[in-house]
Amino acid sequence: MIQRPKGTNDIYGKEAKVWKYVETVIDQVMEKYNYNYIRTPIFESSELFHRGIGETTDIVTKETYDFVDRGDRHLSLRPEGTAGVCRSYIENKMYGDATQPVKVYYNGTMYRYERPQSGRDRELTQFGMEILGSDDPLSDAEIISAAVNLYKLLGLKEIKVNINSLGDSSSRNTYREALIEYFRPHIDEFCDDCKERFMKNPLRILDCKVDADNEILKNAPKTIDYLNEESKERFDKVKDYLDIMQIDYEVNPSIVRGLDYYNHTVFEIEAKVAGFGSNNVIGAGGRYNNLVKELGGPETPCIGFASGIGRLVMALELEEVKLPIVDYVDLFLMYVNEDEKKYAVYLAQELRMAGFIVETEYTGRGLKGQFKQADRLNSKFIAILNSEDLNNGEVQVKNCTTKEEEKIQIEYLIYYLDEKLVDNESCDFDLEKLGQNLATDNCCCDDCCTQHHEGED
Repeated sequence: MIQRPKGTNDIYGKEAKVWKYVETVIDQVMEKYNYNYIRTPIFESSELFHRGIGETTDIVTKETYDFVDRGDRHLSLRPEGTAGVCRSYIENKMYGDATQPVKVYYNGTMYRYERPQSGRDRELTQFGMEILGSDDPLSDAEIISAAVNLYKLLGLKEIKVNINSLGDSSSRNTYREALIEYFRPHIDEFCDDCKERFMKNPLRILDCKVDADNEILKNAPKTIDYLNEESKERFDKVKDYLDIMQIDYEVNPSIVRGLDYYNHTVFEIEAKVAGFGSNNVIGAGGRYNNLVKELGGPETPCIGFASGIGRLVMALELEEVKLPIVDYVDLFLMYVNEDEKKYAVYLAQELRMAGFIVETEYTGRGLKGQFKQADRLNSKFIAILNSEDLNNGEVQVKNCTTKEEEKIQIEYLIYYLDEKLVDNESCDFDLEKLGQNLATDNCCCDDCCTQHHEGED
């Protein structure tokens, strides 16, 4: 039997419905913040990631899927989304658009060759958003607020935002020299990767997973102590805007992020969920003012954020959030003979075109088996088609909740279902209620979801 590659997953059934729901909410939130969807290639020139992400990062040195195609081109499966967005920004001359800054978001698969673990696969789906062309600290705060509001809207109750500043190029260089001087007497005590990073990019030592518990690492100089006045003022403005937005945060000087292109604001967002493990980060990002220029474009200030969908879904499951996903059918059509089957085909088509979720029998089951199938599908109503009723223009309809049955005229079936189902409609997201519900930590659904939240207390 051929099996899926290690580090990949099949997403189907109820889990797929959860994923689709999460992705739909992402689309809706991004629309409210005026981010436009962008889709970039799954594979790009390897140079894009080597130049953009950085030669000293684990993603490039250890985790990138690189290959040479039949035209002897060096290509890589994308390990993250930002570099591709910047390449597209340059190639399509988005910097010349009348509307600035350019605000985009993406949702797609990324590939990293690393040891698979819970919530971290080799093929991962990542959602991200980018603001290109704005150096305003408000852009930093907006990115963070959009991410936090999305998580809260989905039902995560306790979100922690950790922020830090790497400063501008001058501040970062000063800090780099301080790290070199600090680590120089102790570098032999670190892993081989850190020894290699020592002169190339000592900030990467702070991100080391092998030496994370090393006391020397814990006492290393902090970025925030090496910021020049301009960088300090900028960071203070970011914090001011977050305060105005009522976004709780904590300044964490240990956050440096693992990619070489970051400067100024960097941040991580944690989900404080029981059982999620010590690494409870579900989203992260930062500012990268030099990346577009390094890739051959004009000098362009940018800020971005990314979140793994798999990690997010995992957090929602551990939080036991009851998402309002559709896990039922409105009507199951039953029949016995071929003539009844043909009418079921016709009726299913008409009802589906009218907007109802309709299912029927496909495997030759008898009525007993069809009743069991309707139950498994959580069908709200059952219509039993028989030739005698059909000749009279009637159909027997059973309410699966009340167990009541009644005969109705087929021509009125659409109106009947419309009336009966209106009281049991699935609760849809209403982002117009965003502010109100975030303030009360409730979702924006009506009574059905209010009851579910009350039941969680």
